[in-house]
Amino acid sequence: MSNEPAIVIVGAGEAGTAAAIALREGGWQGPVVLIGNETMLPYERPPLSKAILTEEMDPGPKLLITHQRLAELEIGYLEGRSVESIDRVAHTVTLSDGAQLAYERLLLTTGAHPRKLSIPAATGSRMATLRTYADALAIRRNIGRGCELVVIGGGFIGLEVAASAVSRGASVTVVEAGPRLLTRAVPAPMAELIKTKHERAGARIETGAMVEHIDANEGRSKVVLADGRTHLADLVLIAVGAVPNVELAQAAGLTVDNGIALDEMLATSDPHIFAAGDCCSFPHRLYGERIRLEAWRNAQRQGAAAAANILGANRPYEDVPWFWSDQYDETLQIAGLCREQDVPVARNLGAKGQLFFYLAADRRLVAACAFGSLGAVAKEIRFAEMMIGRRLAPKAEALADPAVSMKSLLV
Repeated sequence: MSNEPAIVIVGAGEAGTAAAIALREGGWQGPVVLIGNETMLPYERPPLSKAILTEEMDPGPKLLITHQRLAELEIGYLEGRSVESIDRVAHTVTLSDGAQLAYERLLLTTGAHPRKLSIPAATGSRMATLRTYADALAIRRNIGRGCELVVIGGGFIGLEVAASAVSRGASVTVVEAGPRLLTRAVPAPMAELIKTKHERAGARIETGAMVEHIDANEGRSKVVLADGRTHLADLVLIAVGAVPNVELAQAAGLTVDNGIALDEMLATSDPHIFAAGDCCSFPHRLYGERIRLEAWRNAQRQGAAAAANILGANRPYEDVPWFWSDQYDETLQIAGLCREQDVPVARNLGAKGQLFFYLAADRRLVAACAFGSLGAVAKEIRFAEMMIGRRLAPKAEALADPAVSMKSLLV
């Protein structure tokens, strides 16, 4: 590898890998170094809660890039290493093995880690979180037929693992402290549809259930609720959200605000350092506020956008947020940000699914979410996403009427 200052990317997930590829496709001829702390090639994370858990044989990680492609693009990949510190004056990073790398520009794609429970948990209680392929394999080994799984947290990861475990024959209980599932993500009627889907499949859903502590119990775990009820489990999945990995940025003196704070061009408070993905927050013109997204597509597109701006594109990142989650044989898709202050408009597709649109005070469409069969809802959400991006203000009655084509509202 050359001693010439490189564009160094810290983090080999979706954002970092997309950025490395985009740098080459954007014409960068100098060195590119991608640093990952896992001893394997970069891989996709969405399958960890789905195919990795449900396939009869472990399909292995779905790779983002191969050794051959890394070589073709002349991307230096340092696996099994982490960056311990950044010297912003000398423009160097120090790795966990003591090596130093000089950078011309630095991109932080350090991701996030699972949030820990703030309650006592006895040593020996069997608990797990899901973030890596190794985590998924450990969960996979424990959710076969006859297993009793307790999921703490009724968010996307918790519900996806619950669905996967039910399909494997496990007995599943989801414990959510809030009044309903997916409190911050979808409207109450849609959360109820998703709850019903899980219960019909055999999962037990308990909302408004505060966990007080977790005890070890003869090789199993006992989840004790605040009201005195208990659940015995062969495995307890902790799925109460994620925390951005900002320690490296903080130690280097970069501004942090619900993640590494970026400007519209995805640059940090140091113009030589950019960031992308789950680890950062950024101002979004569509919503007039600083947001942080934990989503596969955002990481991919933001990584590529950061690479373009490193090369001088100077384009604000304005992609419409988009997210999906598979729940058994149906899908949940969200475009935009569903906010409490916006006005919801329902569109009922009958057995095919349910949609909700959100209109801002100026009547612009700012979000849409749908739950149902993929073929029915994906196209609707795609058109909604286009309308959000174009800042269109369709009439509420047209959005509510399933006989009105969404495509016709793009005019």
